Amino acid sequence: MSVELTAGTSPEPVVDKQWEPPMPPADLIFDDGEPLESNRHRIAMNALIRSVQQAWADRNDFFTGGNMFLYYSSDQVRNQDFRGPDFFVVLNVDGTKQRQGWVVWAEGGRYPDVIVELMSPSTARTDTGIKKDIYEQVFRTPDYFVFDPFKPNSLQGWHLDLASGYQPLMPNERGWLWCERLGFWLGTWEGTIDRETAVWLRFYDREGNLVLLPDEAAQQVAQQAQERAEQERQQTEQERQRAEQERQRAEQERQRAEQERQRAEQEHQRAEQERQRAQQAEEQAQQAQQLVEQERQRAEQESQRAQQAEEQAQQAQQRAERLAAQLRAMGVNLDNL
Repeated sequence: MSVELTAGTSPEPVVDKQWEPPMPPADLIFDDGEPLESNRHRIAMNALIRSVQQAWADRNDFFTGGNMFLYYSSDQVRNQDFRGPDFFVVLNVDGTKQRQGWVVWAEGGRYPDVIVELMSPSTARTDTGIKKDIYEQVFRTPDYFVFDPFKPNSLQGWHLDLASGYQPLMPNERGWLWCERLGFWLGTWEGTIDRETAVWLRFYDREGNLVLLPDEAAQQVAQQAQERAEQERQQTEQERQRAEQERQRAEQERQRAEQERQRAEQEHQRAEQERQRAQQAEEQAQQAQQLVEQERQRAEQESQRAQQAEEQAQQAQQRAERLAAQLRAMGVNLDNL
């Protein structure tokens, strides 16, 4: 945002943070009609605002704004020597309150906890000079950062030491700076925001994850939902395949059981055939035995008949011998007959 400072003045440190002017001005201006340096500056500012709002969507104890007037003293109002930071966050305030700007005496003497200035060639000296002094000595803002959206390596930051003022922040191995008040890293990210591709200033959480913009978060939710749907589809497909495999195994078991039943039936039939053959053999054996018995009986009968015939022959011979003896006794010579 534009900056106008009264020539020859130097801001003095404020000792009493609770100081309020006895009669604060009421006719404050909240729009000077001056746009940001470029469309990229506007996108960069909105990206910072929207990402903090997205990260803390469940909180109402902070306010974040940018490119809006910030009033902190009556002299400033009279001289119109300061307009406000490009991006700032104030913690532990009512985040639901509607504000056209930030008026310190109307906010209980609260100054920004974090400020980011988006530099340009025309503002870089002021952002790292006079403004930095005001934020350090008057606002006592704990964390201050500057970044030129057209210069990816321009990020600088300071943390306020109560005894010695702003101390430069040392970047980590990724070139990020730690913002203690927000609990976020501040670093660069290359990508497209609002249809413009550039290296943007972004927040990262303690684990190094990018703090998403609302549309990115929505896209992530949609992607996660799609991934879950895909996982569920895959799980359903796996379940279907497992069910099909189980069905096939069951069918194989059924077929094996049927084969076993058929084999058992065949074995039963063979056993029945064997039983029948055994029965037939037994019957044949009985029949043979009966035939043998009949033959024995016939033989015995024949033997008996032969014995009877022999006995009859013997009896006939005996009768013949007796008759012959009688005839010889009677003087009949049988040889002459």
